[in-house]
Amino acid sequence: MEKDAQMPKAGRFGAFAYMNNPHVVSFGPYTFHRHQRLVSKVGLPVPLGGRALDILAVLLETPGQFVSKDTLIARVWPCSVVEENNLRVHIAALRRALDGARYLLNEPQRGYCFVAPLAAPTAMPRHNLAARLSPVIGRDALLGALARRLSGQTLMTLTGCAGVGKSSLALALAERVLPRYRDGVGWVDLATVEAPITMLRHVAQALHLEPCGNAAELCAQLAGRQLLLVLDGADLLLGACRHLLRTLREQAPQVTVLLSSREALQVPGEWVQRVPGLALPIPSAWAGVEPAMAYPAVQLFVARVRAGQQGFVLRPQDLAPLRDVCRRLDGIPLALELAAAQVDALGVRGLQAQLQGGLQVLTRGRRTAVERHRSLAAALDWTYERLSLPERWLFLQLALFKTAVTLPTLSPLVAGTELEHADLAYLLARLASLSLLEVEPGPGPLRYRLLNSARSHALAQLRDPAQVERLRRGYGHYLGAFSGRPFVLQLVEQAAYAG
Repeated sequence: MEKDAQMPKAGRFGAFAYMNNPHVVSFGPYTFHRHQRLVSKVGLPVPLGGRALDILAVLLETPGQFVSKDTLIARVWPCSVVEENNLRVHIAALRRALDGARYLLNEPQRGYCFVAPLAAPTAMPRHNLAARLSPVIGRDALLGALARRLSGQTLMTLTGCAGVGKSSLALALAERVLPRYRDGVGWVDLATVEAPITMLRHVAQALHLEPCGNAAELCAQLAGRQLLLVLDGADLLLGACRHLLRTLREQAPQVTVLLSSREALQVPGEWVQRVPGLALPIPSAWAGVEPAMAYPAVQLFVARVRAGQQGFVLRPQDLAPLRDVCRRLDGIPLALELAAAQVDALGVRGLQAQLQGGLQVLTRGRRTAVERHRSLAAALDWTYERLSLPERWLFLQLALFKTAVTLPTLSPLVAGTELEHADLAYLLARLASLSLLEVEPGPGPLRYRLLNSARSHALAQLRDPAQVERLRRGYGHYLGAFSGRPFVLQLVEQAAYAG
């Protein structure tokens, strides 16, 4: 009773302010942004792991009241069995991040209580960011690193292969850093821009500026503004983006630009982050459901299956086919989402069987997405159509290899074809810069490998008579009459036997 008497009343914790805006809560010098999964201190992000943020979110639901350890564990680790030590570790991290223990009270028999008075939140900077429909899985560490990097960077580009989640990561990052930009965040989806000449109109609308005829007029309105401009899909308009960035640097140096693109802009001051696929379980983790569920690729797959199939439970007998599914899809979020949508009809083993024949099963995409995000085939088609003919031929040639290949290995294989006279080193570097090739680390010559999804797409092109005829005609037009037919036929014949 004595300790209860010393506890502050609920009113002292600003419960009314919290209930009015449960998504933004301030205490001391800190602000917790629930939607952005961010704690900021005087506008700057506080580095916190995902579990510590989850614990804080639960405690802030009932400030001034104790939450038992069992309840916290059940809320923060709903799909796992964890020891109480795990909770203690993350509580300790939370206390360190919040400058000590004064915000969190602990009693052995009652659990944990958030004891800091809450203040009414200040207004958030304006933005036009889309509402998030689902949580970002497996990106906490990367998001934290990018948020810290962006505090000292004025130009950042997120690159990666089709479907790897560049746009989703850019959105999550923009949400997380929103509080630090006095004049807000403007998002521009360049997929909706019909031509380079209209890009400035979209940027002006996103940033609430007056219409302008050129980049200099637009940037003059931004002089002195401190804001974040997000250009999503910059590879659609690389030249126009480069011109805009040069002008911004000269006239509006406080504007930070975040881009998502399948290739870097390659301009001075650009910091590039290649977005990887979601982590796949190590071989030993496939021994049981619980260790497999600790990995983001499996978490995303299961979460998306459950979204369309209530009551779905991953079973031990599903692990072997799911392992093959995840391997074939390289941990690419879009591919995993599209595959998960088929489980209701096919089951996990049926999905595996379908994927052994190619990516045709991954065609039922999200109707609300832009065209190139509706299916994995659409995303890959978009990139393939923009390759030069030599790049396209080399891309198809590489599909004949299941494993990584080096330049010395590749050179003899194109002897006698027109690619013999091409600059293979340059073409390989171009395909890598376009996020179609993975460059594997290791000693000796660089090793290049097509992702499994890209390889399946390339083989499908070579097994489609209409695509082969188109390729043959293009080859002949580019190099001279009839010169391309033997090389194209060679590719087609080899593709027929490629597994």
